[in-house]
This record gives sequence, C-alpha cells and structure tokens, in this order.
Amino acid sequence: MKAQKTVQNLLDFIDASPSPWHAVATMQAALTKQGFTELRETKAWQLETDGRYYVIRDDSSIIAFVTGAKSLVETGYKIIGAHTDSPGLRVKPHALHKSGGLLRMAVEVYGGPILATFTDRDLSFAGRLSYRAESGAIKTQLVHFKQPLLRLPNLAIHMNRMVNEEGLKLHKQNELPLLFSMSSKEQIPDKVFTELLMSQCDLKAEQIVSWELNVYDTQKGIFWGAQQEFYADSQLDNLASCHAGLHALLNEKVLNSGNTTLCAFFDHEEVGSESTKGADGSFLSDVLERIALAKSLSTESYKRALAQSFMLSVDMAHAYQPNFPAAYEPEHRVYVNKGPVIKLNANQRYSSESVSAAMFINWCQQAKVPYQQYSHRTDIPCGSTIGPMTSAKLGIRTVDVGGAMWAMHSIRESAGVLDHQYMIDVIQCFFVDSEG
Repeated sequence: MKAQKTVQNLLDFIDASPSPWHAVATMQAALTKQGFTELRETKAWQLETDGRYYVIRDDSSIIAFVTGAKSLVETGYKIIGAHTDSPGLRVKPHALHKSGGLLRMAVEVYGGPILATFTDRDLSFAGRLSYRAESGAIKTQLVHFKQPLLRLPNLAIHMNRMVNEEGLKLHKQNELPLLFSMSSKEQIPDKVFTELLMSQCDLKAEQIVSWELNVYDTQKGIFWGAQQEFYADSQLDNLASCHAGLHALLNEKVLNSGNTTLCAFFDHEEVGSESTKGADGSFLSDVLERIALAKSLSTESYKRALAQSFMLSVDMAHAYQPNFPAAYEPEHRVYVNKGPVIKLNANQRYSSESVSAAMFINWCQQAKVPYQQYSHRTDIPCGSTIGPMTSAKLGIRTVDVGGAMWAMHSIRESAGVLDHQYMIDVIQCFFVDSEG
C-alpha cells in the first residue's frame, strides 16, 4: 500500500530527528541525495536555471528551492511553509543537580506541551553543542543519545488520590526535573554531564562551551488500529508537514515543472517565531530577494513576482475525538483519513480566506484528494501558525492547511495513514500547477 509505505518513511524520518537540529540534518541528507547544492548566506550566490539549492540558517531552519525556467514575474514563487520544532522540554545550562540521593536533570518548558504525557516514558535527549575548535573558532556538533537515560515517574495514586478526578498537574519548577542516576558525594554534577556529552563526540572537556538539548521519547513510531490505518509518533506537529512538503518537492514532475518552488521550514514556531531563524524573521524574505537578484529582476519585477506568489502554510489540525465531543464546533468536525483540512478563523489566527481556500480546494480536486474545513469553537481560544505572519510580511496570498491528528502537543501524537499521502499529492499538484 503506497500510503503505508509513505508513512513508514515519515516515521523513519521522525525517529532520526529527535530535535530541530537533527530534523534539518535529516532533510539536508535527502536533498543532497537528490542533487541539491548547499548555499551559504555569507557567500555570493550564482544560481542556474532549473538549479536545485538549499540554505540553512543556524542549523535548525532550512529553505530548499528549485529555480524554474518559467518567468518568475508570471508564475510567482510557490512556497510550502512548516516548522521544525515541537513543544516539549529543554535541558537547562547547569543540567544535573543532586536531590534525595539522585541526580536530576533540570529542564525548562518549551512551547505548550501536554506535560502529563511526559510521565512514565523512556526519555533521552538530543540536540547540538557549541565547541571551540583548535583554530579558536566556535563550531557546532549534533549529539543524540539513543538509549533511554531519563524518566519522570508518576506519583503513586496512594499519594495522589484525586488524580483521576482532577487530572495530573505538575509544578513546572519542582516536579519536572527528570531522574537521571544515583548520586554519590564524590560526583560533581557539571563534570558528570560534560563527561556524558564527551561520550558522544570526539572533543575534550575544555572545548565544550555550551549546548541546546531537547528531551525526546525514545519509543519509535508505530502503526496501530484494526487495519493499521493509524500511526503514532512524537513530533507529528510539525515534522509530518515538513516531510510532506519535502517529499512533494523531490517528486520528478515537480523538479522539472519549470516553476520556482520552495520549502521553508522554520524553527521557533512553538514559541512565537520571533527570532533570526523563525518565520517572523527575515530568513524567507532574504532568500526570495536573492533568488530575484540572481534572476536579474528589478525591484518592480520582484514585487510583481510576490504579488503572483502563493504559499501553503502546512501545520497539523485537530481531528474529532468522540470521547470529547464538547471540545469541538459541532458543524465543523474533521476526521482522520478524510483528507487535508483547510483551517479558517475570522480573527486571522489562520491566514486562509475565501480565495486562497477556493484555490486549495481546486488543487485537491485536481489531485482527486478529499478535503475538509475546520473552524474552532467560538468560546475557546484558537491557536495560530506561521501563515498569518509570513503572509503579512511578504504580501503573499496564503492558505492554512494541515493533516487531521489526535493529541496535538502530546509526547505521543496520532494521525491517519491515508491523510499523509493525500497531503503530499495535493502539494505536488500545487507545485506543478501553472495557473495558481
């Protein structure tokens, strides 16, 4: 089954990408395999017609693009936007501390995770460290501890009798530190942690300067359900969208369509996107401008190209969970395995409007893919995406879409097998279309 094979590829991608830095490295490897050339922002760009390129900003945001032969002024840029980060826990600078005969790892909440889902899981951590090379330059290196090293054991029900009635509530400062090992008087916590990092890299202790580390669940992704029609893994929000966009871009018809196509995958969406490499920063506009310059477009022509452009902001969507019917707008329930979801909000929390939604529906129909429309309950605050901010900064018509999923921001999310292939098919149709 094609859809199941595609999702297995997605699960392998997620399992190889336990942090935003690893996600970009995984995508970089796939792009290189398909003949894409890396560009550096500090160097001059010489772009060829129908060239394949990618540029990375600060290790965890990446933009891949193909410079099509068709007139950029007439066809515009065709852009997929998604994000590489997921909500969870990040390791603090002084990582380990002694408490009650144990070494605990200090963590900080990143974004808006469902904290209770981190309990009783086989956790570890991954990310990047910054080190001083022999030349004196500061460089970075990925680290990935694949074995379970950490755990957040639940409090026994005998000591928390109301947990099933009131839910599990964790004090972020006192109750989130993760258990790491037994401790002794001789151990110096910072030294123990540095030695642990050294075990993953060929560096001396004095070379390691700082790090950014992401706690992740070591359990691999799986299929589930009577017909194996669902799948579960961490970071579906939003690595599933990154994978769908990249998979679509690397299709031969897309690569040879003549259109100028881009996949822009940003870090820091879960914390507001306001950073040098976030969607609210300059990364996308910088790349678009440099492509226009390489094509010898004037400022006037570049603005015309932007006006002709279109962006799919691809994030995940809230699938109906029948155990909690009161959480959903009754007439706007969306379901797994029923096709991509168009997300609409009158207050512009999503960028979709009637024209961009209609255009996406047209691409779904061309691809023979079902689609759904979602609106949040009026009395519950709605989330947002990179769509509104990038659309506002660039003046590009945008639609917010996503695959339906359960348990968004849990450490273990679920979605439908058919939907991932549906999303790839419609993105491919968008990329090759010569009209929109």
